[in-house]
Amino acid sequence: MQAAKNYKWELLAILWLAYFINQADRQIFSIVMPLIKADLNLRDSDLGLIASILVWTFGLLVPVAGFLGDRLSRKHIIGGSLLFWSLATFFTGFCNTVVQFVFLRGIATGGGEAFYAPAANALISEEHHKKQSFALSIHQTAVYFGIILSGVITAYLASEFGWRTAFYAFGVLGVIVSAIVFSRFKKDKPVQDNEPMQFKPALSAFRKPTVVLLTIAFGCMVFVNVGYLTWMPSLLAEKFSLSLIEAGFNSMFYHHVGAFLGVVIGGYLADKFAISFKGNRLLIQAAALLFAAPFIYWVGAATTTFQTYFALFCFGVFRGVYDSNIYASLYEVVAPKIRASVSGLMLMFAFLTGAFSPFILGLLKPIMGLSAGFSWLWLSYVAGAVCLLSALWFYFKKDVYSTTPSTLQHV
Repeated sequence: MQAAKNYKWELLAILWLAYFINQADRQIFSIVMPLIKADLNLRDSDLGLIASILVWTFGLLVPVAGFLGDRLSRKHIIGGSLLFWSLATFFTGFCNTVVQFVFLRGIATGGGEAFYAPAANALISEEHHKKQSFALSIHQTAVYFGIILSGVITAYLASEFGWRTAFYAFGVLGVIVSAIVFSRFKKDKPVQDNEPMQFKPALSAFRKPTVVLLTIAFGCMVFVNVGYLTWMPSLLAEKFSLSLIEAGFNSMFYHHVGAFLGVVIGGYLADKFAISFKGNRLLIQAAALLFAAPFIYWVGAATTTFQTYFALFCFGVFRGVYDSNIYASLYEVVAPKIRASVSGLMLMFAFLTGAFSPFILGLLKPIMGLSAGFSWLWLSYVAGAVCLLSALWFYFKKDVYSTTPSTLQHV
């Protein structure tokens, strides 16, 4: 019993480290964009396109990752994806043209990263089923630490040794952690072992309006988040004349410190109030999106660094509260045997939608500026909140998954 308890926390710790690298790796390009632009004479639309292609590739492949996550060893999927995207990151350091960046940074890195989240979140959910939101929230904190520290580390390496060094360093680190995954994780049995791959069971989950509305709300959040991660370092550097290190750190630090606090608070509150009514997870998420919206507007409209950092912090707190229940809310209405598959489809929609954000902001940058473009992203959060409240008020009680014999056959 004690060994099993220790293993589930060791597993969570290793997955936290893997997710840390996943998010740090994804942020490298945004931090060094000004240096790449100057060194290789690229346009803002080129840089936005490269970032968008990574997210599009991720979105297209993540449902495949979800289906495989229910049928193959999650240990091998997690370790293999980490190894693949880390190698792609390493070789991105050798790029000199837009085509090379599109292939290695966009397609290869995005493709490798797509296979991590569905398998990892489903595995955590199984090992920590009694404290699902709490464990998933801890895993989610790796996003914030990865993005914050990557801003500091990447900016330092790029400033001192050139932008290519950052890709080399994180690529090597990822390869090392992939070896730890393969050596320390136990052999796991697929949830749908020896069953043919069928899309129908997972697709049938989207007959539930709650699943559809949760997915749309997630897409609204990702649209804002991808645009923020891609362009905020450049916005601060240009608007307030900050150095690369200052812009890289400040653009990520204040927001993700707030998000870290929010995700811990949100996970605790959701697990507590979900005991009386599982739909309270959705209510907490909807409130978080609504409270975050004015601060998103303020991030772009602020006229001083203090105002900007305060708005980023508050935006982060409420974004973190929402993040804490992304998968826990979905799992309330989806059967365990197809959770990775449905998660993959939800991620596909969200990231295919969100991928337009960097490209659109890149196109609008010379026309209206990044500040104005970012400010109006608040509308996306409000739209997401409307979806969540609609799901809660009209559909959740009917759609909630039950383990009673009469509903076991339902998704």
